[in-house]
Amino acid sequence: MNNSVVPYLVKRFLRFDKDQPFIFLSALLAFIGIALGVTVLLVAMALMNGFDKEFKKQLTIMNYPLTVIPKFYGAVDENLNSKLKAKFPDLHFSPYIQTSVMARSGSNLEGGYLFGVNFEDEAKVNSVLKEAIPKKKIKKFDVIVGKSLKDEFELYRDDKLMYIFTQVEPGGLSVTPKIKRFRVKGVFDSGLSAYDKAYSYTTLSSLQAMFHMPLNQYDGIHIYSDDPHNDILEIKKMLPSNVSIKGWWEDNMNFFAALELEKVSLFIVLMLIILIAAINIISSLLMTVMNRRGEIALLLSLGTTTKEIKKIFLYLGVVIGISGIVAGIFFGMSALWILSTFDIVSLPKDVYPTSTLPLDLSVKDFFLIVFGAFIIVIAAAYYPAKKASEVDVLTVLRNE
Repeated sequence: MNNSVVPYLVKRFLRFDKDQPFIFLSALLAFIGIALGVTVLLVAMALMNGFDKEFKKQLTIMNYPLTVIPKFYGAVDENLNSKLKAKFPDLHFSPYIQTSVMARSGSNLEGGYLFGVNFEDEAKVNSVLKEAIPKKKIKKFDVIVGKSLKDEFELYRDDKLMYIFTQVEPGGLSVTPKIKRFRVKGVFDSGLSAYDKAYSYTTLSSLQAMFHMPLNQYDGIHIYSDDPHNDILEIKKMLPSNVSIKGWWEDNMNFFAALELEKVSLFIVLMLIILIAAINIISSLLMTVMNRRGEIALLLSLGTTTKEIKKIFLYLGVVIGISGIVAGIFFGMSALWILSTFDIVSLPKDVYPTSTLPLDLSVKDFFLIVFGAFIIVIAAAYYPAKKASEVDVLTVLRNE
């Protein structure tokens, strides 16, 4: 059989048949279903990746890419800080003192952490705090609080905010917690209310005075790195045995594992849309096979091989499926461009880390969607093609 007959018959079988309109309608529904499934998958995966990326960005800032911590008291000091700066000039270092506190304003109480930092160093490792640092120098017992805490306590600039420390001091016949009033000098907004409530920042000298710490002693060193996963290995090599280092991801492994599981589950569920559309391909091709049994039998009697018959119907399914995939890619990319260009959907910033839809479609996800849809299309077209090649020529010609 001439190879040109295969594409000719494929085109002929794809035409609208007035006598059998349901066959064409079924093929059209399969095309629409696959296009819709690919479109939804592209947009959904871009949204999942976008939110994942935004959450990682926010958590990286507030948890810091890398943190050097002591294994026992006094292990992190200015000498270690200076060595790290000299060894890694491309990184930024900010020594800190950290303590658990209860913030109190009137009858309101909120637990959290108070960090004592050098604001010039901290601005290099924390871009959120950098925007909140006032132009005037922050003095001893001044504090910068989060927006959520400021709104909850109805604080204003230069208001006094009481901090109750977990450390206690003797007082007569009992021990009482340390209490100190700080003056609010700035407000930061990370976009994550949990951090905005829990974190507050003051000067190193404030906490060193509160806890009678030496000026060169710290609770740890925050480090900013563009490539923390590799830099953590290099820094580990030069740290003494009494000091350790951790990456921001080590405190959030379960959270991102849950996000990844959610992404995989969403991918599988949405892929079912394409699978349902593929059922229409099967039904459309089976109806075509049943309607064209006489023509198939005649072609076989004229010398057409069963392999060529199978190829005709396999091509039919592939044409419908590939057309749907291409249309889905076009509509999906168009939808992503519209959502990223125009502010159609606005998100509440107090709930989400961004006020606009974050979109980030990775190359891996794109090819995974296209490849998965293509495999489903091939699988859907194979069975009807196989049934077409198994038509009994003698029985069909005798009856028709």
